[in-house]
Amino acid sequence: MITRRALTTLRRAPLHRALSSRASAVLSALDLQSGRELPGVYDGEWGGSGEVLQSVCPTTGEVLARVNTRAEGDVSELVVIDLTLDASRLERLDVPRGESAGSRASPAELERALERSREAYKVFRNVPAPKRGEILRQIREALAAKREALGALISLEMGKIRTEGVGEVQEFVDIADYAVGLSRMMNGRVVASERPGHSILEVPNPLGVVAVLSAFNFPVAVYGWNLALSLAAGNATLWKPAPSTPLCSIAVTKIVSGVLERNGIPGAVAGLVTGGKDVGVGVVESKLVDMVSFTGSEAVGRQVGEAVQSRFGKVLLELGGNNAAVVMPDADLDMAVPSVFFGAVGTAGQRCTSTRRLYLHSSIVQAFLSRLESLYQSVRPGDPLDSATLLGPLHTRQAMDIYHNAIERLQKSGAEILTGGAAYRDLAAPLDGGNFVMPTIAIPQEVDVRDPLWSTETFAPVLCVGVFDELEQAIEWNNGVPQGLSSSLWTRDIRNVGKWIGPAGSDAGIVNVNVGTSGAEIGAAFGGNKSTGWGRESGGDAWKQYVRWSACTLNFSDAAPLAQGVQFANTA
Repeated sequence: MITRRALTTLRRAPLHRALSSRASAVLSALDLQSGRELPGVYDGEWGGSGEVLQSVCPTTGEVLARVNTRAEGDVSELVVIDLTLDASRLERLDVPRGESAGSRASPAELERALERSREAYKVFRNVPAPKRGEILRQIREALAAKREALGALISLEMGKIRTEGVGEVQEFVDIADYAVGLSRMMNGRVVASERPGHSILEVPNPLGVVAVLSAFNFPVAVYGWNLALSLAAGNATLWKPAPSTPLCSIAVTKIVSGVLERNGIPGAVAGLVTGGKDVGVGVVESKLVDMVSFTGSEAVGRQVGEAVQSRFGKVLLELGGNNAAVVMPDADLDMAVPSVFFGAVGTAGQRCTSTRRLYLHSSIVQAFLSRLESLYQSVRPGDPLDSATLLGPLHTRQAMDIYHNAIERLQKSGAEILTGGAAYRDLAAPLDGGNFVMPTIAIPQEVDVRDPLWSTETFAPVLCVGVFDELEQAIEWNNGVPQGLSSSLWTRDIRNVGKWIGPAGSDAGIVNVNVGTSGAEIGAAFGGNKSTGWGRESGGDAWKQYVRWSACTLNFSDAAPLAQGVQFANTA
């Protein structure tokens, strides 16, 4: 955490380098201009009184902005500064998925945000669902108007390539579209009663306050999945984003709050509290929060789940994904090889659904790996804002440590490093300040899914390869790890398909055939099983988690019989 005294020292220090033109252009497009003060907390009003939060560009290492939540005058501001600092100077906190240290909303401010969220819920729950859908339609339009600018901001602050950044904003747009229709279709059921003159209704009603704790790797879309369904259901939503991506959360909240204000809806229906671990703990433990949706590591997810359940709250967990692709001898390699390449290298291996394990049938090993290795060797690191770039940086210096530790473990185990295995060196400025590593293909000496080489999710572009002879063996390996998010089978044999998607097949939440592990659409529910957390977001029946259900028995007869034929009357 950077103290106020340290901040003062930094402000007095001479500027090392002006904010780059690439960064300035992106920030200016979203009115995050140099010297302009913007808040980092929103609860219907912008304010704050916490410490300093920094946004560091993973491509260049330059500090893009500070959220300075000074208590003076109770003004919280985000200041885009002209100063370059190395990301390694940030203090490490135990927060989800390699996020960097950051500021916190003060305890009093957090409590106020929670209370205002509760007050806003009491208003919003009475807004008719189709009207809530109309508000979502306007949010969709406002986001679509800023799609390119927001996509560029994601690339700048998170590090994923621009087409993926724009695609992430499109996910938010798509789920808003989905929720507009859903607002007229969040139906209950009529259940037949055994008693004459009775009917039973299963009725969904708004749940309350939904807290969304999102991770750095999808700094916009995951919030969008939750917000769209939560608003359609009639809830208030409080967003605690990753502390290393505050600009994305501020930009999105400005767009959403503008729509709410124009419709006379309390702004705290979609609130924002930026900060580090202590803010997250405060949100998770608050009895004012009815449901917590958490995306992050298995270790932190376990703590979140225990804390929320200890107070009998609802919890939705999206945790680790140690995803496998299985390639059969009859697979179309023209499809499979590029899909595995994207799954393992896209977003520099920082998707929850990234391909981390590759199981190849023994008859195609050489053919597949030679083609895959050629693709790996063709990729070059670059500025993610450049449309020609396929490989951007890891998000933080800590992520680079995770990568290096994984490579060291593989080497010590005797694994063959087919390609990659090191950070890029001697890159030209400004990329020389970035977090660039070589995508790696490793072939461990054996497949033992109990070994951490196979059972641990490495959130970096490291792909481990194993060889099998029978599909049943590959399925056993696929299912043998603790995680169960995404899986992929490549085959043209319908019998293999039946095994893969059936009761003895993949136990993951996403079970694909001739589709990679990464790149899900919003129409189906997204989520995983086992230590991935069993949560479901986005489409399908995911909306049912954002409401409270009541069974309502209605008696419109002239008698009051008991169920199951029970008689309880004094016959004496």
